Amino acid sequence: MTEPENRLLPFAYGTPRCRGVIRHTPEDFLVDEIPLLEADGEGEHLLLHVEKRDSNTAWVAGVLARFAGVPRMDVSYAGLKDRHAVTRQWFSIRLAGKPEPDWDAIGSSEFRVLQTARHSRKLRVGALKGNRFRIRVRAFDGDEAALDATLQHITREGIPNYFGEQRFGTDDANLAAARALFSGELKRVKREQRGFYLSAVRSLLFNKVLAARVSAGNWNRPLAGERMMLDGTRSSFPAATVDDELRRRHREMDIHLSGPLWGRGEAMVTAEVAELESAVLLPERFWREGLEGFGLQMERRALRVPVSDLAWSRQGDLLELGFSLPKGCFATALLRECVDYRQSPSLDPLRESST
Repeated sequence: MTEPENRLLPFAYGTPRCRGVIRHTPEDFLVDEIPLLEADGEGEHLLLHVEKRDSNTAWVAGVLARFAGVPRMDVSYAGLKDRHAVTRQWFSIRLAGKPEPDWDAIGSSEFRVLQTARHSRKLRVGALKGNRFRIRVRAFDGDEAALDATLQHITREGIPNYFGEQRFGTDDANLAAARALFSGELKRVKREQRGFYLSAVRSLLFNKVLAARVSAGNWNRPLAGERMMLDGTRSSFPAATVDDELRRRHREMDIHLSGPLWGRGEAMVTAEVAELESAVLLPERFWREGLEGFGLQMERRALRVPVSDLAWSRQGDLLELGFSLPKGCFATALLRECVDYRQSPSLDPLRESST
């Protein structure tokens, strides 16, 4: 199998001239969820703001369900978050007349409940604005001036919206499972796990299109036939031609170019962009037909990520980066543009959140 990992994808601002180690401890990777809505103060659902350390989101949801004495399906969250990290995120529990548990007594060393609030609705996947990150890079070394120049570019122009290597699983395990699923070798798969496999394939095809445009230097330049996405939404519109107004809106981050999340239906692009995407994905018939066979519908995803609140500092061989990203975007997509990083050998690579 020749699917690329994140490190094999082209860089938007040149090969990083700095090196370092990430995730030496969970505290080196801090994630703080930015909620979409505030609690309304009443209702049968309880919102919990949870801080977890070195544990995955689904496992925490299961512990909360057992402690509250409710079915697992009555516990939800807005997005998955990194395991090898310290993350703060929101969960909701449908209590439906049950008394609220004493959360101080939950007795878990992996997470703690920071605050609670009543709400009238269940927390849905994707119900967040984005995430704030603080990442420490240890054993940092390299050209600090080059790093500063790259960060200035990122502040002005954003980053390629690559899916991180975590999406594909350790040693591309999710892609291997998807291949077995599409070929009929893997028949009985839980719905959630199947979703991971299908998402990995869509991510692979999207990354291929984006990588081709980064290599060509037009990932951040509108071409004829684009499908433009409004910033911060899933809304999009066709741009058969490129005029000054379209360029202005794109330059001001009001709209973004898009790439395919493959499925059934029309590609939604024309002219030069349609030719480009068709050429890139022509060899990927097996993956395309597999996704269509499972009923996925064609969607689009922004090729670019605007970055906000970007700041950095260095003390000796410790680099600290702080920034915010919209939901669905990977912190490692930013980090890879700045630093040739490697994971701490004490940690196994696990899936990173995309929400």
